[in-house]
Amino acid sequence: MTLSRRKTLGLLGGGTLVAAASGFAVFANTRTPSRALAPWDLAGSYPEPRLRALSYALLAPNPHNRQPWEAELIGEDTVAIWRDPTRDLPVTDPFARQLTIGMGCFLDLMRMAAAQDGTGIEQMLFPDGEDGPVAVCRFAPGAAQPDPLFAHVLDRRSHKEAFDARSVGVEAHAALDPYAQVFTDPGEAAALRDLASEAWLIEANTASAWRESIDLLRIGKAEINASPDGISAVGTRLELLSAAGLFSREAALDLNNPGAKGAIEDTANAINSAPGFVLQTTPSNTRADQIEAGARWLRLNLAATSSGLAVRPVSQALQEYPEMAEVYAAIHDAYAPDAGTVQMLGLLGYAPQTPRTPRWTLETRMRPNPQNA
Repeated sequence: MTLSRRKTLGLLGGGTLVAAASGFAVFANTRTPSRALAPWDLAGSYPEPRLRALSYALLAPNPHNRQPWEAELIGEDTVAIWRDPTRDLPVTDPFARQLTIGMGCFLDLMRMAAAQDGTGIEQMLFPDGEDGPVAVCRFAPGAAQPDPLFAHVLDRRSHKEAFDARSVGVEAHAALDPYAQVFTDPGEAAALRDLASEAWLIEANTASAWRESIDLLRIGKAEINASPDGISAVGTRLELLSAAGLFSREAALDLNNPGAKGAIEDTANAINSAPGFVLQTTPSNTRADQIEAGARWLRLNLAATSSGLAVRPVSQALQEYPEMAEVYAAIHDAYAPDAGTVQMLGLLGYAPQTPRTPRWTLETRMRPNPQNA
C-alpha cells in the first residue's frame, strides 16, 4: 500500500510547499526505493528450480504487505513453507485467517512458477498441525503444464487509488467468474459499497485497529529500503514533510490530523468510485479453505490484469474483532447464509496501473535447514 499524491497534499492542511525547481527535481529523481523493488526484477533469475519458483512466489498479494512467508529447502526436491508469526496482525486478523489467505496466494504463485518449467508440486498442507509448516511441497519435474495466467505476474498490482468512471460490462468480467462472485449491477454493487464504506469507517475509528496500520507505515525511501513491508509512504512531498516534522506516525494516529483525514477520505473515495465488487466465499472456514481462497484470490487478480481491470481488497467487513461484529454478521447473512464464510471482498474497475509494492529479497525469507548445512 502507498500513499497517493492527493493524500500527501492533504498533509499540508492548505499550506504551500515551496522549493527551488532544480533542487526539487534532483531530489525527486532519487526518491524511488530501488532496493526494496529489486525483487521484482530478480524474479526468475535463480538457477535452482525451487529458488526460481520462490522468487516469483514472494511477489504474491498479502494483507498489509506483511509477507509472512518463510521457505526451508529440504533435500534435493522439497521445500517447506512456514508462516512467520512475528508478522501477525493481532487486532484486525486475530485468527490469522487473512494471513493464511496470503499464504495461499504465495503457494499458488509458487505452483505457477514451477509449472513454467514443466514442474509439478505435490503439496501437503499443515502436516504437523498449526505449529508446523503451512505446507511441505515436493517438486516433480515433468508433471505440469504452464499456466496461462502466469504471463501477468509481473504486471499484477493491488490497486491503490480511485477508479475510472467507466462501468464494467458483463463480457469484461467473464474471465473472473471462475474465481469469485462478480457484482457489477448498480443495485448489487451499492449494497456491498455500503457495507465496505461502513466497515472502513469503523476500522478508522477503532484506535487499536488504526494503530496497527500506522505502526506499519514506512515513511520515505530510507525506511522502505530498510523494511520493505507494511504500508509504504513514498514520494518527494512526503519525505520533505517528514523532514520538516509535519508528517509522522504519531501525527497519523490523530484522526483530526489533515494527513489522517486525507487517507481516510481517499479510501472512502476508492470504495465509492468502484463500479464493481468481487466476493469470495467458502462453505466452511478451515485452514485448507483459507489456503484455497488465497489461490483463487491470486488467480482472480491475474485474470483481472489480463482483462485490463484493477482489483483492490477491502476486507475490513470480514475482520473478526468486536467493533466489526455487526457489519461482519450483515455481510455473512447476505452472502454466506448457509454457515459459509466470506473470505475476501474487493473493488473492481478500470484504473491506471499503480507502482510495484516493495518486497523483502528471497534470501531474507529463507529458513536455514541444519541438515543442509
